[in-house]
Amino acid sequence: MKNIVVIGGSKGIGKAIISSLVEGNKVYNISRTEPEQTHTNLKHYPCDVLNDDLPEIEFVDTLIYCPGSINLKPISRLSLDDFREDFEINVIGAVKSIQHYLPKIKKGNTPSILLFSTVASKLGMPYHASVAASKSAIEGLTKSLGAELAPNIRVNAIAPTVTDTTLASKLLRNEKMIENIKERHPLKKFLNPEEVANMAEFLTSEKAASISGQIFEMDCGIVSFKI
Repeated sequence: MKNIVVIGGSKGIGKAIISSLVEGNKVYNISRTEPEQTHTNLKHYPCDVLNDDLPEIEFVDTLIYCPGSINLKPISRLSLDDFREDFEINVIGAVKSIQHYLPKIKKGNTPSILLFSTVASKLGMPYHASVAASKSAIEGLTKSLGAELAPNIRVNAIAPTVTDTTLASKLLRNEKMIENIKERHPLKKFLNPEEVANMAEFLTSEKAASISGQIFEMDCGIVSFKI
């Protein structure tokens, strides 16, 4: 049984990750809102990662940082504060969490760190300037820390395409938009949170013991294929 800290596990992908891990692990969720699910293996700490002190946890084997943003605007309508806020949520929050828990992770059982990027870091997409910039920083952080913390701590990231979560609800708010999103992807689908959670479970397990510094594009073909 591992001790897994999930930052932002109350909703969306984070919620699905907790559901996939909680049966066999001790899971600590850190977020502003309490998750709906309850379990003897799940402990919630109410915390705003950017503004509050992170809780002290005695044992940490794995850290998963889930918070993100989808702030889609033309560059002319993006303020410098928009860029700052996206960078804070996506990058500074991750760095703060890693720095805080790293001493414990270094003592962990087959320790690992998992971060989240986006397909927009690889595929140029209109109106994604702010989120793509911050998530590209996450990809650089993943590779740099993967090298720095080898051989003991593995660091990887998942870069999902559109995923059916509250965060992406504006992109999926009616049937026409849903069909358009599906048609843009060569596999004619987009992601559900459970698919991403399955990848997260794999990357933080011993089955991925030889994998570090990698960005895994869960893209339904949109980055990889031109059909």
